Amino acid sequence: MSITSESKPLLGVLKGMRAETPPIWLMRQAGRYLPEYRALRAEKGGFLALATDPEAAAEVTLQPIRRFGFDGAILFSDILMVPWALGQDLSFGVGEGPRLAPPLMDTALASLAAVPERLDPVYATVARVAAALPPETTFLGFAGSPWTVATYMVAGQGSKDQGETRRAAYRDPLAFAEIIDAITAMTVDYLSAQIENGVEAVQLFDSWAGSLSPAQFERWVIAPNAAIVAGLKERHPETPIIGFPKGAGGKLPAYARETGVDAVGLDETVDPVWADANLPKHMPVQGNLDPLALIAGGTALDEAIDRVLAAFVDRPHIFNLGHGILPDTPIEHVEALLARVRT
Repeated sequence: MSITSESKPLLGVLKGMRAETPPIWLMRQAGRYLPEYRALRAEKGGFLALATDPEAAAEVTLQPIRRFGFDGAILFSDILMVPWALGQDLSFGVGEGPRLAPPLMDTALASLAAVPERLDPVYATVARVAAALPPETTFLGFAGSPWTVATYMVAGQGSKDQGETRRAAYRDPLAFAEIIDAITAMTVDYLSAQIENGVEAVQLFDSWAGSLSPAQFERWVIAPNAAIVAGLKERHPETPIIGFPKGAGGKLPAYARETGVDAVGLDETVDPVWADANLPKHMPVQGNLDPLALIAGGTALDEAIDRVLAAFVDRPHIFNLGHGILPDTPIEHVEALLARVRT
């Protein structure tokens, strides 16, 4: 057991230690449920302006650490920074989701000119946060996984079933593989630079992994994530990698075995007892409280917390939500969650 792992509980769990009290952080913990975040975003005038201002983005990253003392700080940024760096235009309209232009359903990937310097503000944010975090807090970087990022690049926006991208992958798998390969290569460089500037572990978000058939999941989720893990391990062999394939369900064990990730994040639809029985023995897991249970509070929240804790009592476990914290989550419910997990 290293001194680093002992002094940083979350990092220790990612390296295989089982903690009596599981460390905790929450996906989207820096965000709209916090009044201090809403005030700063209003001042900056929009998400992209906020995310590309290193001083402001560092402040947002640190806000939930100051308020709640989470064991992990997650970099404030967005999974669409990679397509922006690959040459698509990125915008966030008021009351709308993100938009990428031109969508690759209309334009060839080769027509884009990469602008990797667009990522420089992210690295500056990382350096600021790394210098300001409490010594016991683990700093997490992240990127979107290639399949999920590709769904936005192809359609130009989010969709309910990722239909345009799934059709593109079936219609012309060679052309689609070029998109996946470009995202993969940029993501290795992007996460490597985050690590070089101060993050201590990284998470790969595959928010739309659940929309694929088993064969397509192997090709467009497992294979490119394995390539990212291999690329990062070659450059930074000691940096833990968390894989979060939301909606993977029964395909989770294959993902855990074949990608090479150090830990697996579980969404709220996964039975934690099943996960403990079917995932590789001793592999750290992260999750998987339903974000709506956190909103409900009271007995429903207490019982949901206890079920997750009981399922992973014999395994390295990081307590988290099964997806991002929702904007209407009461702050007192987050406080109650922390108190129950840490008692």
